[in-house]
Amino acid sequence: MMKINAMSEYHVPVLLNESIDLLGIEGDGIYVDATFGAGGHSREILSRLGSNSKLLVFDQDAAATQNVIQDDRLVFIDSNFRYLENYLKYFKIEKINGVLADLGVSSFQFDSAERGFSYRFDAVLDMRMNQEMNLTANDVLQQYPLEELVDVFSKYGEVRNSKSLAREIVKNRSQVEWTSKRFNALLEKMRIGQMAKYFAQVYQAIRIEVNDEMGALKDLLEASKKYLSKDGRLVVISYHSIEDRITKNFMKSGNAVGKMIKDDFGNIDRPFKMITKQVVLASDGEQKRNSRAKSAKLRAARKI
Repeated sequence: MMKINAMSEYHVPVLLNESIDLLGIEGDGIYVDATFGAGGHSREILSRLGSNSKLLVFDQDAAATQNVIQDDRLVFIDSNFRYLENYLKYFKIEKINGVLADLGVSSFQFDSAERGFSYRFDAVLDMRMNQEMNLTANDVLQQYPLEELVDVFSKYGEVRNSKSLAREIVKNRSQVEWTSKRFNALLEKMRIGQMAKYFAQVYQAIRIEVNDEMGALKDLLEASKKYLSKDGRLVVISYHSIEDRITKNFMKSGNAVGKMIKDDFGNIDRPFKMITKQVVLASDGEQKRNSRAKSAKLRAARKI
């Protein structure tokens, strides 16, 4: 019998029916929910799985353990999804039937002031999804050389004045930790265009760097390519243009850069076939109900 913790309301799953439909669940199998969160997607997956199935769920945030679903078919793994291959080896699983990843930060993490993800609350800038990690947002701002700060802001936030912003941060470093209030004051002075959009771009860039989100995504995709069975499904919901580009490239070519690789006979290696010809977006209704859905992009592919 499935038991759900009350904390499950801390995050509304995005593109729920669309993403689970694309997993193509039929009877028994072994599936992976790479981003468990409050368990919204996992509950729907479990409702469609056979009694002899397994669902491996990953979440590196300790807060997610409060939402674990009591179901014999579910295995909760308190780790980053980038270690999918390690855990499949540990459980002696040779093939899986589907992988779902809903990337980004949960509403709960954004709304927890002490986690330092949001510019809306005053707290020391942290942004670690896994609180056992060493690198924090404050460390990035205090320690990164000018050139690395420029790279982070331009690559992950597409911040138009990345160079001048980085120079201002370096100039204002001190023994005092960077809080959102202190950092926001600097951003207000440096911002270009709409304040909310500028703040979001800068904070997003730092968060991606702190958690190595792009590196983790690439590791997950590589493991999916290796362990998905024939006709197994890979379903990814992304919220950043770089995430979406990496996902699209991987599904089309089997690698993050989108390079078509030929064998000795000139045949192109295509490990996946795209199921979604065009990116799937949330409906107008869902976007009105859940602001997080506005930037969501869903893609799915089948292992061939």
